[in-house]
Amino acid sequence: MDSFLEEEDQEAPAVVGKKRRRRRSAGSQAALQPPLRLPFLPQQPASSNEHKLNFKKSKEACLSYIQDALLQKQWKRAAEFLTCYVESLEKDYSREHIGPSEIIWRIGTEILWHHSQSSMKEFSCFMEQMKTLGVKRYLKVCLEHVFHLLCNGQIDEAYQNLSLAESWRFGEQTALQDKEMKLIQAYRGLLDYYSWSKQKDILLENGEDGFSDLAVEQEMHGYFRKAAVNLKEIIKIPGVWDIFVKCYVDT
Repeated sequence: MDSFLEEEDQEAPAVVGKKRRRRRSAGSQAALQPPLRLPFLPQQPASSNEHKLNFKKSKEACLSYIQDALLQKQWKRAAEFLTCYVESLEKDYSREHIGPSEIIWRIGTEILWHHSQSSMKEFSCFMEQMKTLGVKRYLKVCLEHVFHLLCNGQIDEAYQNLSLAESWRFGEQTALQDKEMKLIQAYRGLLDYYSWSKQKDILLENGEDGFSDLAVEQEMHGYFRKAAVNLKEIIKIPGVWDIFVKCYVDT
C-alpha cells in the first residue's frame, strides 16, 4: 500500500487528481445501480399478505371476465382468459393451498364443447389432464368424458373408459364415490345391453343356423350376462332409473 501511495505522489498533481476523480465517479455510479437479481428466481413481494391480496383480486377479475365471455357465448375470448387464469396460478409462489381444478374442469369443458375449432381429440386430452388434477372428482370426470364420447358416436372408446374407471381405486372409497361407481357400472351395463341388442338384430336378420350365427349367439350371451349383472345393481338403489329398468327387463 505504501509503495502504491509513493508512486502516486511521484506523479504530476494534475494526473493524480484526475485518477482520484475517476475513482470517486465510478464509486458513485456503483452505488446508484440496482441490486443484482437472477432472472430465474421469482421476485417475492415485500409483504406476503399483499401478495395474497393482489393474487386474489387478479384471480377474481379473471374469473369475472371468463364468466362475461361465457354468457355472451364468446368461446374464443373465454379460452384466452382461461389460459391467463391457469398461467397466473402457475406463477403463484405463495404456499397457500389453492384448489382450482374443478373451476378449470367446468369452464374448460364448456368452452371445448362449444368452441368451433375444438376437436374430440383435444377434449379427451383435456379430460385426461383433469382426471389427474382432482382425485376426488376422478369418477365424475370419467362420467362426463363418457357422455361426450357417446354424443360423438365413439361407443368403443366410451366402453373402454368405463372399464378403466370401474377398476380405479384410490384410498378408502367414500359413500359418494360408491354411488358414482354404481353409475359407472350402470352405464357399462347399458353399453353391454346395446351390444346385446345389436347382436340380436344380426341373428334375426340372418335367420339361418350356422357356425357364424353360433359365434354371434355366444358373444350375445356374454353381453347379456354382463348387462344383467350391472343393471340389476343400479335398480336396487332408490331413484328414477327408467332407461336402466327398461333395458334390464328386455335382457
